[in-house]
Amino acid sequence: MVVEALKPFQSPQELLGDVDPTTVGSVITVASDVALVVDGDGVVRDVAVGSDQVRLDGYGRWVGRRWAEIVTTDSRPKVEALRREAKQGTASSWRHLNHRSPTGGDLPINYAAVEIRPDGRLVAVGRDLSDVASLQQRLVEAQQALEQDYARVRQAEMRYRLLFQATSEPVLIVEAAALKVTEANAAAEALVGNRLPLIGAALSHLFDPSGARSIDTLFATLNSTGHADDIQLQLAFDPSTVRVSALLFRQDNTSFFLVRLAPSPADEAAARAPGANPKLCAYVESSADGFAVTDTLGRLITANRAFLDLAQVPVEAQAVGRSLERWLGRGGIDLRILLTNLREKGTIRLFATSLQGEQGSTSSVEVSAAAVSGADPTCFCFSIRNVNQRLVRGLGSDQDIPRSAEQLSQLIGVLPLKEIVRQSTDIIERLSIEAALRLTNDNRVSAAELLGLSRQSLYVKLRRFGLIDVPC
Repeated sequence: MVVEALKPFQSPQELLGDVDPTTVGSVITVASDVALVVDGDGVVRDVAVGSDQVRLDGYGRWVGRRWAEIVTTDSRPKVEALRREAKQGTASSWRHLNHRSPTGGDLPINYAAVEIRPDGRLVAVGRDLSDVASLQQRLVEAQQALEQDYARVRQAEMRYRLLFQATSEPVLIVEAAALKVTEANAAAEALVGNRLPLIGAALSHLFDPSGARSIDTLFATLNSTGHADDIQLQLAFDPSTVRVSALLFRQDNTSFFLVRLAPSPADEAAARAPGANPKLCAYVESSADGFAVTDTLGRLITANRAFLDLAQVPVEAQAVGRSLERWLGRGGIDLRILLTNLREKGTIRLFATSLQGEQGSTSSVEVSAAAVSGADPTCFCFSIRNVNQRLVRGLGSDQDIPRSAEQLSQLIGVLPLKEIVRQSTDIIERLSIEAALRLTNDNRVSAAELLGLSRQSLYVKLRRFGLIDVPC
């Protein structure tokens, strides 16, 4: 960029020769944010401030001090350069000087100087650069923020790539419009092998043609609702079947599907338990009781459909890796009890607790479990039975109350503490009445006296606890 030289007035003597000094001073004050009159020795003789936005620190005390003393150390060589240029008879170049501001920082002023007398006296006019400096600082901060954002994005992408390639499950990224594979991890490449160039291939080429309608239905449901149930398809180049699950996401205004190819439940169970009876594996998968396998810390490895229904989890993949305490009642206490017993004894039977679903439902359940130490690594297998109907039959009436402390303990986690205390009181009352009747050979008058009750109160309690059939 070419900077044009200053162009002075053509007839200053004729037009401005009779202007008095006061008017000239006013013009200089109005034309600048700050103006200094400096003598030939560099001492400030007068100061004018033309803007109330300029906050100079004690500018009234500048008079009588050297110009170089009222600026920061790094600006002092520029003061001398301004004075030298002004002595050449023309206006000096603009130079950036810093004054100390009241807040402790630097106040930037852009100065130019003009000599007005042969003895070296000059006028220095300054323009406040605070707004420019603030904008520059904000620009620097914005650039730094962008760099940090770019760094975070690059790190996130790197982690995504590592996770994408390291997972042992075949995963594909499929363009939603054309249903063509755009990315595939190493497990997917290994699954296909040399049979098919995977990148750019149509997804339907991976499966037997008989499953084409199922694929279309899966992706149509995803597009319309955002989620869809898993489907099982046979591979085009292998007699085995895979469980296909997909998620919809958008990137750069383009829709993609994240497609996972997991072994079918039967194949997965057979792979995890070599030599096991296939019919037994099929029974576990279709059983009405929930079945879950966890590691020794209680994190889910696999689960059957009944467990997923109890936990209100649509697909197994959303539950795998999570701790069972997410669903078992009493805030993780039950899981700690179960795991401790499994480590010490190896088995546990008919442990009463509750199971909370993802959508807020609560079911009373009985848990039986065993540690499978022969597996590598050791795992825990849980059988979970819903006993809601049994409890409804056993405790559905206000007249039906527990008849022992063992039955009462089964209510922990099922009923609130207030209700358990009330039922505990009922148990004690009934047992006391029964004992009094035995001691008095069923003489109710004597039993009432023994208990410290009136006969009427005793009859009310006898009817309440079902110890008589008709009022007495």
